[in-house]
Amino acid sequence: MKILATVLTSLLVAFWIGVISIIVIQNFTPVALKFLVFQSIDIPVGIVLAFSVGAGIVGTAIVQPLLVDVSSGTEDDE
Repeated sequence: MKILATVLTSLLVAFWIGVISIIVIQNFTPVALKFLVFQSIDIPVGIVLAFSVGAGIVGTAIVQPLLVDVSSGTEDDE
């Protein structure tokens, strides 16, 4: 079962890398991000998407260990 999870995770990551690379190549339109009164410089949509995916991956890697249920640990039943 663990091998299947690893294969599916690898396929999902490969799919998203492919999607991001296609969007980066096809859509080079610059956009400016706005948050409240702040505005960024004009950067291409593909780069914004790539940074968003990267931030999501890093954020998930940081938050996931914090959300693990301590009581769900496995114990040896001897």
